[in-house]
Amino acid sequence: MTTRTRAPDAGSLPLDQIIAGDCIDVMNALPECSVDLIFADPPYNLQLKGALHRPDNSEVDAVTDDWDQFASFAAYDRFTREWLAAARRILKPNGAIWVIGSYHNIFRVGASLQDAGYWILNDVVWRKSNPMPNFRGKRLTNAHETMIWASKAEGAKYTFNYEALKALNEGLQMRSDWVIPICTGHERLKNEKGDKAHPTQKPEALLHRVLLGTTNEGDVVLDPFFGTGTTGAVAKMLGRHYIGIEREADYRKVAEKRLAKVRKLDKSALEITTSKRAEPRVPFGQLVERGLLRPGEVLVNQRGQAAKVRVDGSLVSAEHRGSIHQVGALLEGAPSCNGWTYWQFKRDGQLIPIDILRQQIRTEMGKHG
Repeated sequence: MTTRTRAPDAGSLPLDQIIAGDCIDVMNALPECSVDLIFADPPYNLQLKGALHRPDNSEVDAVTDDWDQFASFAAYDRFTREWLAAARRILKPNGAIWVIGSYHNIFRVGASLQDAGYWILNDVVWRKSNPMPNFRGKRLTNAHETMIWASKAEGAKYTFNYEALKALNEGLQMRSDWVIPICTGHERLKNEKGDKAHPTQKPEALLHRVLLGTTNEGDVVLDPFFGTGTTGAVAKMLGRHYIGIEREADYRKVAEKRLAKVRKLDKSALEITTSKRAEPRVPFGQLVERGLLRPGEVLVNQRGQAAKVRVDGSLVSAEHRGSIHQVGALLEGAPSCNGWTYWQFKRDGQLIPIDILRQQIRTEMGKHG
């Protein structure tokens, strides 16, 4: 992993690097339609008025850095429009973007996203299980942040690993409210003085869920506000490529040290649960061609009704003929039938679902793919 001190040359894609510079300039120098996903944690424009103190009068380490200061809402909106336009240019047609923010900025960012041509897919509420209290006691505790997930345009394709997120959630469909703690303990990065390295460091669990659900192994993930490198660390671990853009030297230094310690998970660990529809299509006739089932062999259903395999991969029963699905549906008097789970063949006196043979071919295809 290296750090570039200037924008990349036009046409190059600086994979697994941190680029020093302004995110708009850097993105405008990257090739068009070259990035699979963008995760953006832009300045919140908190507009804090003076220091914030706890009840014991100790000062809260809040976001008071220059990078979060804007002269007006108009200035912030202008900045937002510019970086969103640069981001959209480099997204692939099937790419997507995630933007995270607080109530200070996320609604303005959401409107700018729509104005720029993005298509909002979901808003996700990150509910913090251990939020910072409201020390002044004049408002509700800010216990969540909002993320917007959007495709590049209306009707555009995008990656969504539905089954993987379902598996992550113990077999239940993943909801749009995520309960994840803020960074504490060993995950909270410190600078050389022992202070927080970054005031709004995001937990790796949050990025794990985002990247697992909306990218694939080998995809390019860009973070235009890289900070201390949470996006890059999780991307590297999950076998994705990252591109980080960060103008603050102190943050780059912490990120470089962090990323140097990250190791990619092994191939078997990176495999995810996929939808049946995503698996390679195997025609029933291929089982016949391969000799896994022979022409003339008899298949039976649960009720013992039989059909004979023909040389072209079709079936013929006493009354019906057609595909494994058509004959099954006719025997059941149903509008449709999944022939792969309906029919069985006999080996050594045992009835075996024909789907076992399909999975055997799929396994072989995976080994040679």
